[in-house]
Amino acid sequence: MKFAEHLAAHITPEWRKQYISYEEMKAMLYTAVEQAPSPEVTEESAIIRYYGRFDEQFFRVCDKELAKINTFFSEKMAEATRKYNTLKSDLQASKEHYGDGLRNRKGLTFLPKIHVPTRKMQDLKLAFSEFYLSLILLQNYQNLNFTGFRKILKKHDKLLSQDNGAKWREDHVDCSPFNTNKDIDKLIHECENTFTSELEQGDRAKAMKRLRVPPLGEAQSPWTTFKVGLFSGALIVLLVAILISAVFPKSSSPEKISTIKEKPNVDKIDWEVTLRLFRAPLLLFFFLFCIGFNIYGWRSSGVNHVLIFEIDPRNHLTEQHLIEIAAIFGVIWALCVLGFLYAPNIGISPYYIPLLLIVTMILFLLNPSRSFHHEARFWLLKKLGRVICAPFVFVQFADFWLADQFNTLARVLVDFEHTFCFYLNDVSWEPPQDSNFYHHVLRIFVGLQQLLLVCLPGGVSLSVYAVIGIPRKLFPIFLTPSSIQLHSLWSHSTTYMNLISMTTSSQILGFTCSLFRGSLHPVSSFGGIW
Repeated sequence: MKFAEHLAAHITPEWRKQYISYEEMKAMLYTAVEQAPSPEVTEESAIIRYYGRFDEQFFRVCDKELAKINTFFSEKMAEATRKYNTLKSDLQASKEHYGDGLRNRKGLTFLPKIHVPTRKMQDLKLAFSEFYLSLILLQNYQNLNFTGFRKILKKHDKLLSQDNGAKWREDHVDCSPFNTNKDIDKLIHECENTFTSELEQGDRAKAMKRLRVPPLGEAQSPWTTFKVGLFSGALIVLLVAILISAVFPKSSSPEKISTIKEKPNVDKIDWEVTLRLFRAPLLLFFFLFCIGFNIYGWRSSGVNHVLIFEIDPRNHLTEQHLIEIAAIFGVIWALCVLGFLYAPNIGISPYYIPLLLIVTMILFLLNPSRSFHHEARFWLLKKLGRVICAPFVFVQFADFWLADQFNTLARVLVDFEHTFCFYLNDVSWEPPQDSNFYHHVLRIFVGLQQLLLVCLPGGVSLSVYAVIGIPRKLFPIFLTPSSIQLHSLWSHSTTYMNLISMTTSSQILGFTCSLFRGSLHPVSSFGGIW
């Protein structure tokens, strides 16, 4: 990997402008070489003067970059030192606070209780862990910039066939504060020792497991790679089996297949319903598969998505993990489709099969045990909760990004809604003609569910509206980023006006029921309001 790509992949996004401008400096070198006078038609003295003027300009840029890096590094080191002293004070205050309480209760001593606002032990562990991560990022900043200067000055000497770059590095970079300052290494060592002795009772292996920050480009486990290949291959084989079973079905009597409750209102398999039952999970797994490829593209292009989405860098899913999950559930989906096709041959209702698939998906997502990527699943549940509560909570980038994905998943949401109503209403797609209490409650529930789904984009937009503020002069700045955001948010927030109009004309329940009668195409209707 070239250094420019390595630098782009490992920078801290918030500090992007504080790193060495490697690409610009490299472009300066190549431009100077291309525009240099030809030795065939120009005297050697003129060429020497040309490169002399360029060196003055180039090293002036180097001085500017070096001053920028030294200043930023010094500020961050001072900030890190202050934060470490604060954490040590909080840790000591916490020990004294709880220690005095224990001695007073046992009656061994009588000391006045120290009323100091302290964190709990778990909060202190989290604070030290985040602080250690910031130290690693600062150390990475130090190493990347030194390597950047070394690379660009070496390229300078190679392209211009001189050694001025090496001399400048010895005179300026090697003795610069950001390179000679080893306080960051000392601070990292002290943080490790304090965390081990004070918070993990001397267990260094346990402490380093919590503090360690794996590199962004860390190699994947061979076991994960094997599982990706295994389940992807199995999925391809099962898809071929489904195709063969669908094209050459065995002679069975689908007209005699009964529903779950053995009622005679459905006397054959409704293949349109079957498509809806299996389409939503399949699209969801395919979406997860595409997200895995997105992460691969982000990482290859130097986009540090872990920091952008504020994910724990010590414990997060890589692209192979996401593709593995998508492949595993793809295999389960294919097995369920085969089970649905061959269910009449073993004497069971085929409609149990898609229900089993959905229950498996829900159990996987809500599994409370610390297994099957527990942290990632509950991170997703937390973000989903924030999306639902968007009008009432502060919206972060990951929340807004996830809410925006629901636009892509509109068909999936509608299919899941149909699946819910299908099983709740005894697999009957026609709404009942009687006016008993049960069916009225069902219609009201479906209407409220539709209202919630329609309100989500507008809720997120209004929340972001409140965060970015309303510009006082809207119309003269149509092409600014804030105005583009404003127009996007306004288009989503008009959802509420649409809902008020529909409510006053008493069309909400009629619209919902029309989804199931087929008078309105569910995807187009839903997408129009969405």
